[in-house]
Amino acid sequence: MQSRMTHPVAVLPEALKALHQFSAVIRSAGLPATTALLVELRASQLNGCSVCVDMHATELRKEGESDERLFAVAAWRDSPHFTDAERAALALTEAATLLRDPADPVPDAVWADAAAHYDERALAALVFEIAAINLWNRLNITIRQPVGAWTG
Repeated sequence: MQSRMTHPVAVLPEALKALHQFSAVIRSAGLPATTALLVELRASQLNGCSVCVDMHATELRKEGESDERLFAVAAWRDSPHFTDAERAALALTEAATLLRDPADPVPDAVWADAAAHYDERALAALVFEIAAINLWNRLNITIRQPVGAWTG
């Protein structure tokens, strides 16, 4: 597979700098790093972004995550490998990534569960984390970025 173009963040390096700064702000807000990576992996699976699936699974492995947890992310509801807080984050990730129901895209029950596990600052970081990974997924998918071809 070949990319359709040079990655947009390579064409506009100021955008890459801004996205890295945005990520640093998110990561400093109290959301556990493992939770952030699980969110990134799950959204990337849902969106079919092979670059991000590969990247975030690799990062989780480097953080010491087990293969059982990595393999179970796609089926987290039926797996004993996740905490209640991680489950709430994954549920919010799915709702905010898929936006299935136009009348209630992020159901109150999903929101309330996440809000019960994270204080307002960490919850804000979680919402931004979901939005940010969806941005990266859409960039990579749009240009058909192959895994390992560019490491910004």
